[in-house]
Amino acid sequence: SYYVNTNLLTITRLLHLISLLTHVLIYLLFFFLKKRLLIYLLPLSFFPLCFFLSLCHTMKSFNTEHEHPAAESGDVFAESNPTKNVDDDGREKRTGTWLTASAHIITAVIGSGVLSLSWAIAQLGWIAGLLILVIFSFITYFTSTMLADCYRAPDPVTGKRNYTYMDVVRSYLGGRKVQLCGVAQYGNLIGITVGYTITASISLVAIGKANCFHDKGHHADCTLSSYPYMAAFGIIQIILSQIPNFHKLSFLSIMAAVMSFTYATIGIGLAMATVAGGKVGKTNISGTVVEVDVTATQKIWRSFQAVGDIAFAYAYATVLIEIQDTLKSSPAENKSMKRASLLGVSTTTFFYILCGCFGYAAFGNKAPGDFLTDFGFYEPFWLIDFANACIAFHLIGAYQVFAQPIFQFVEKRCNRNWPDNKFITSEYSVNVPFLGKFNISIFRLVWRTAYVVITTVVAMIFPFFNAILGLIGAASFWPLTVYFPVEMNIAQTKVKKYSPRWIGLKVLCWVCLIVSLLAAAGSIAGLISSVKTYKPFRTIHE
Repeated sequence: SYYVNTNLLTITRLLHLISLLTHVLIYLLFFFLKKRLLIYLLPLSFFPLCFFLSLCHTMKSFNTEHEHPAAESGDVFAESNPTKNVDDDGREKRTGTWLTASAHIITAVIGSGVLSLSWAIAQLGWIAGLLILVIFSFITYFTSTMLADCYRAPDPVTGKRNYTYMDVVRSYLGGRKVQLCGVAQYGNLIGITVGYTITASISLVAIGKANCFHDKGHHADCTLSSYPYMAAFGIIQIILSQIPNFHKLSFLSIMAAVMSFTYATIGIGLAMATVAGGKVGKTNISGTVVEVDVTATQKIWRSFQAVGDIAFAYAYATVLIEIQDTLKSSPAENKSMKRASLLGVSTTTFFYILCGCFGYAAFGNKAPGDFLTDFGFYEPFWLIDFANACIAFHLIGAYQVFAQPIFQFVEKRCNRNWPDNKFITSEYSVNVPFLGKFNISIFRLVWRTAYVVITTVVAMIFPFFNAILGLIGAASFWPLTVYFPVEMNIAQTKVKKYSPRWIGLKVLCWVCLIVSLLAAAGSIAGLISSVKTYKPFRTIHE
């Protein structure tokens, strides 16, 4: 009955959180875009008059699970209580399953970048594009299974738990590689949270532009500023960032996964309808044609960037260990994580191939970078609005999936360094009307709010940050997704030097390193182009 009640509570929280976030988005968009948008988004709302009650119920459900500060911190063991369910490490019993882990993976992997894969295939062509999609799906799954076996050390089933990627590297490799892992992982996570703020604002701007184009024509001047939407996204993240840890994030990941499926399906459907209607773009086995679609230099750089985009589109190693740490110990965590990885990667590959192929077939070598926000489609405008709203909702959840490891890392270090500092360690029970008692950590409130504010401001100052994010992805893909899992697998299984397996793993490392370097070169070329036209605090969504 414990697990049944937990599942029912998760479903209840999910429904109420969807209601909460839907209302926030609707009212913010109504404020900026006036009545026309409200007409089309109103059907999305659950119980319009219950917004405040939904907020109260959601916050109260958070509170009922966090009345014990000891179980709340990522670094503090659960209180010693013979009647309390605890795991073998003394922490609150984990209840995650391979299904919730799959939701986390899909939320982390399937981003709005899925809609840009048609552009990537346009640069590479039918054969190379599809081949690279399939190859990197196998590489990602293969290395993720090796990383899943390293969650416990030295034995993958009975060994000591490692709670973060850095802990895993420390257990198997040690030395300076631990610091290298930390720089790569947390630098990538910070970059992603900034990038998601920009991407969410682009999707919200696209909603306003879609309505403008519908009213005034496709060639009308529909320039909109993205800064109000970045601010609104930041406000929502400040609220959600008060979720104490990754273990309580499954309901948000499920919502985000549903949203990602929705907008990916809409994109695929629109592309299929275009192809079925006979409006097929000009395609080529080798992709864009030199001196026709692009110059020779553009062909080279864009091909490098396309390979990198596809490789990075699968990567979720930055949060894999944190996801695995939410799984219950029976069946063994590594087995559940491998099953979740198989489902997550195969589902992702299915959507990637559909989006990439049908998008390329519809637009040909002129495929836009994102056929929803770059207006590969103008009609039906209400469906474009809905798809872009789903992207924004998905990014709301995805932001937390990538931000939680940062929050927990900083809070754990602070608790270790200043265990007697009451500002850091104390929690206060506050009676809030309609909510009852609610435990508040002032340090968590201040630090997490400050982080969201800083990332939002950075997104506003550098609206071309996605080009920087491509460079960050190139720098972190090889060490986190390939190098560390391979080296730890060699150390764990004691693979003999120069054996066939050892040689194969080393070849894989070198090939992926070359891919990362080429992608980094392509990202730098794109970044230089963006900087040339950069003007601070000026909208680029024209």
